[in-house]
Amino acid sequence: MTSSQAPNPSSPDDKRKIRYAVVGLGWFAQAAALPAFAHTENSELVALVSDDPDKLEKLSKQYGVERTYSYEEYEDCLTSGEIDAVYIALPNHLHREYTVRAANQAIHVLCEKPMAITEKECEEMIHACESNGVKLMIAYRLHLEEANLQAIEVVRSFKIGEPRIFNSLFAQQVEQGNVRMRDATGGGTLDDIGIYCINAARYLFQDEPIEVFAVSANKGEQRFSEVEEMTSVILRFPNERLATFTCSFGAAKISTYQILGTKGDLRVEPAYAWEGELKHYLTIDGKTQERTFEPHDQLAAEFTYFSDCILHDKDPEPSGMEGLNDVCIIRALYQSIETGKFVRLDHLDRHQRPTPTQTIERPPAQEQPELIHAADPSGKS
Repeated sequence: MTSSQAPNPSSPDDKRKIRYAVVGLGWFAQAAALPAFAHTENSELVALVSDDPDKLEKLSKQYGVERTYSYEEYEDCLTSGEIDAVYIALPNHLHREYTVRAANQAIHVLCEKPMAITEKECEEMIHACESNGVKLMIAYRLHLEEANLQAIEVVRSFKIGEPRIFNSLFAQQVEQGNVRMRDATGGGTLDDIGIYCINAARYLFQDEPIEVFAVSANKGEQRFSEVEEMTSVILRFPNERLATFTCSFGAAKISTYQILGTKGDLRVEPAYAWEGELKHYLTIDGKTQERTFEPHDQLAAEFTYFSDCILHDKDPEPSGMEGLNDVCIIRALYQSIETGKFVRLDHLDRHQRPTPTQTIERPPAQEQPELIHAADPSGKS
């Protein structure tokens, strides 16, 4: 089995379960990650790490987890002998520290995106994991999700002809005070949601941008005092292909992308959702075909894939290099915003891409879990 293939749950080697600590118990960790372990065959939730005693008490009971730790006790968690891997769902500015500390204790790391705030931090994370012989995967859940992987196949098969244009809109209302609105914690539209558009353009074009431009806008609301309200981006790819997108924290909810070729186009909507149905609208010669992809537990797929990589000593496809490339692009885009000029990119690593063989389907959660001291970015509890 190659590193890009989905795991076979019936394999005898998969009887062992990788034991995880979830580090950071914010909205996404509670809404998506914690319930996902029930839908895996090779992954087990054994520890929780947070500085909120109420979260630790109630969530440990809710999920039957005996071991809980504060952030000050993180080292105790890593050296306990009770965990094999950490899932890091902390604010972006903490990703580097908690990854490096885990790697130094020979603990494998699944880290949420963006990988870190700066290129240097990403490189330190990669070096720490390589030096200590542990796996590092960045949590690009759409690299395992059928609708997005089938979109790659549509483009690669030239059903729409030669791919020329990518365009995307990704927006939502984010309330004041949310961690995504704080500059010090690595918030902002590009880091938080623009990264999805960047990554989609890269895996659909199967290439890296060579030049980028961006402009941000802010109408002066207090909630946007630290980060931009919205950003529009142009990415120039080799062979004179263009990708454009706009991401916003102050507009109605939307999540869609469209890729246009010389013979037709494919629209995916919602494109980046972590739950619910996703749809394809494939138009060729003026005729549109609609395809619906059923809901699946994308986080369960992520844990299943990473655990399989650990169990079989395979390199995860959404690697540290994948995370580094996106952070390089994001930093270049902020440089473009500051200078008002295009910024060249000539140092991105051209590495392995996601393929449809990575598709992993797990049943979706039947009920929304009870959340403890957590709300989604729009303020809903």
